[in-house]
Amino acid sequence: MLVTFDGASKSHGTTTLLDAVSLGVDDRDRIGVVGRNGAGKSTLLRILTGAIPPDTGRVAAASGLRAGLLGQVDELPPGTVRDLVVGPRDEHEWAGVPNARDAVTGLGLDNRLDTDTATLSGGERRRVALAALLVADSIDGLDLLALDEPTNHLDVAGVAWLAARLKARRRALVIVTHDRWFLDEVCDTTWEIAGGQVHSYDGGYAAYVLAKAERERVAAATEERRQNLLRKELAWLRRGPPARTSKPRFRIEAANALIAGQPPAREALRLRRAAAVRLGRRVLDLEDVRLTLGGRPILSQVTWRLGPGERVGVVGVNGSGKTSLLRLLTGDLHPDSGTVRQGTTVRLGYLPQQAVDIDPGLRLLEAAEEVGRVLPVEGGGELTAGQLLESFGFPSAKQWTRVGELSGGERRRLQLLRLLLAGSNVLLLDEPTNDLDIDTLRALEDVLDGWPGTLVVVTHDRYFLERVCDSVLALVGDGQLAALPGGVDEYLARRDAPDSQDVRGTTPQRHRSGDTRAEERRLRSEVSRLERLLDRLSRREGDLHAELAAHASDHEVVLRLDTELRRLQADKAAAEDAWLAAAEHLEAR
Repeated sequence: MLVTFDGASKSHGTTTLLDAVSLGVDDRDRIGVVGRNGAGKSTLLRILTGAIPPDTGRVAAASGLRAGLLGQVDELPPGTVRDLVVGPRDEHEWAGVPNARDAVTGLGLDNRLDTDTATLSGGERRRVALAALLVADSIDGLDLLALDEPTNHLDVAGVAWLAARLKARRRALVIVTHDRWFLDEVCDTTWEIAGGQVHSYDGGYAAYVLAKAERERVAAATEERRQNLLRKELAWLRRGPPARTSKPRFRIEAANALIAGQPPAREALRLRRAAAVRLGRRVLDLEDVRLTLGGRPILSQVTWRLGPGERVGVVGVNGSGKTSLLRLLTGDLHPDSGTVRQGTTVRLGYLPQQAVDIDPGLRLLEAAEEVGRVLPVEGGGELTAGQLLESFGFPSAKQWTRVGELSGGERRRLQLLRLLLAGSNVLLLDEPTNDLDIDTLRALEDVLDGWPGTLVVVTHDRYFLERVCDSVLALVGDGQLAALPGGVDEYLARRDAPDSQDVRGTTPQRHRSGDTRAEERRLRSEVSRLERLLDRLSRREGDLHAELAAHASDHEVVLRLDTELRRLQADKAAAEDAWLAAAEHLEAR
């Protein structure tokens, strides 16, 4: 064992973070750590690496252990990027080590080595701190890497690059992250910190969800427990892309029993119809829009019509203009030419990356009810402000805490919650997952599942993007918005193509050997998705025929049902055409 905890405890003020915890890290372990904000994840990493001692108990490290820690706060010493990342090493000494050179270029620092660290942005400081640790690991061979939120400020491709880099590493890793795709891709063990205890699960995030759901199934005594958020997410995992369930080692029969009778995460067609009623036909239209910032083209003669009920994810390298696109939709930015039109019934809600000021003297419940008391959800139901606070991790006892006493992550949660309660029917979310723990992300996804509006999300969190969005667009550096039927996999494959635009961002070019496999996975995923969609449409078509027969004498009902049936048949025909095209491409490969 590299590090062993024996009855270790640690408290912060009156809160016990770790309570008589016993665990160990071996030399090949790849551990992901999850838990609510403030549960003690960062504290666990700091004790593991010897940065702080436990209050009681014993922590034993192997003799000569070399551990590296990437903390949550990037406090860089004065100097240049070169001083911090490669230190006093000569150029040939570090550049001659492939992994060290790859860390510098992969994080986009090869042209920034002589930059003064005092001038760096928050995202740049994060990449510098991460590069310094990876270079040290490449040259000195660290035994243990402990990384606290390493994907913060990386774009989707940067996260994919880091995952590949860490997967190739053959020594111990302990990673705290809310990025569930990253957990699944890199880790083979998951630790959950809750109530001062550390619970261990075999496998990455998907396996953790399966195992925890099984534990809850055995313990549950009522149907209410069976319908919890964990089950809903499990249903999505089992019905999503096949790659999500390739790692778990649990019996397929047990997983199927857990999701028996569970509906899909959301009924896209029903939500779109509900959104159309609230929003009308026009939501947001960009027509021949050209936008240039700092002499660089962001959009070049782009036409894009965002319809009612659409759920769109936007990806691109850092600096490609994703935030500018959202600000263009809000009206904060004006195009150089072209028009941006907003529907007359649109009530826009915008979540920026930076914090929004909320009166620090308000109590939590007051701050929530200040913008709205209830949130309507699918099916005519509603959530009160208090219920929404509960689901976002603010129990009743905490709802009278003043806003000024909240942490950064808690303020982010409150900001999101207020946006939902404000009655918006169009949401533009810029990196909504920042500072949110996995439980809160699950709650947010559950709320968005039943929210009948139009959604545009900019995020580097691949899991969240795939979970809440039905389509993906990319800003790839040529001034165009590229539609990606294959989602993030297609985006990464396009980046690696030899004729791609300059979209390297924070990642290097990779070999094309993975392109064929990525394209095949994309096609299989698309075929599977369309088959599920066709199955739902066929069932609904049968229901409509039965309803028409039952109400044959009611002229108004027949007209309404006939209109819905025609619309559904058009959707079904389009889905069949798309399925045929995808199936033919797959067979041709």
